[in-house]
Amino acid sequence: MENKWNKKNALWLALYVVLYAVTTAIVCVLGSIHPIMFVCYQVTAGILVTGVATSTFTRIQAPGAALCLSAGMTALFFIIGEASHWHCVPIIVIGVLAEIAGLIIGNEKWLAIVVKSIIMSFSTFGFYGQIWFNRDYTYLCAIDEMPEGYADTLMNVSPAWSFPVVIVIGIVVSVIIANVTARLFKLDSRGR
Repeated sequence: MENKWNKKNALWLALYVVLYAVTTAIVCVLGSIHPIMFVCYQVTAGILVTGVATSTFTRIQAPGAALCLSAGMTALFFIIGEASHWHCVPIIVIGVLAEIAGLIIGNEKWLAIVVKSIIMSFSTFGFYGQIWFNRDYTYLCAIDEMPEGYADTLMNVSPAWSFPVVIVIGIVVSVIIANVTARLFKLDSRGR
C-alpha cells in the first residue's frame, strides 16, 4: 500500500478505473432488467462497485485516486454519449467528497478506505437519483427506452419514502462488502 504516486501505482489505477467503469456499467444494465433493480441501483452498486473501490484505496493511498476513478467514469460518459449534467456532476462530486474524506481521516486508515469506498459506490446516482428528483423526465425516458409497462411500474415501486431506504441499505451493504473484500483478498483492515 503506497501513499505516493509512481509508475506502478499509475498502472494499477488504470486497471482499477476500467474495473470501476465496468462494474458501474453492470449495475446500470441490471437496472434495465426490472424497475425494482433500477430503484435499487445503490444496493447493487454497494455489492458490485464497493469491492473495486476498496481494493483501489487499499492498494493506492496517494491523494487523487478517487478523482481518477471519477475522471475515468466521466470519460466513459462522453464515450458512450451519456455525458449530461445529471451523470457527470454527481460522479465528480463523489470523487471530490471521497478525496476530502481521505484527507480528513487519513488515506492510509481503514476507516478512510471504507468511507471513500462507500462514497464511490454512488457512481450510479446520476441515473437512479432522477427517479426521485426528476420524475417526469425519468418517466418519459422509460416510456421511450424501456419495454411497455416499465415506466408505470418504475413510478409505482419508487415512492418518495423509498429513496432514503435505498440509500441506507446501500451504505450498509457497502460496509459489509468492504469488509468481505478485505477478508477475501487479505487486505490490511486492522484500523491503522
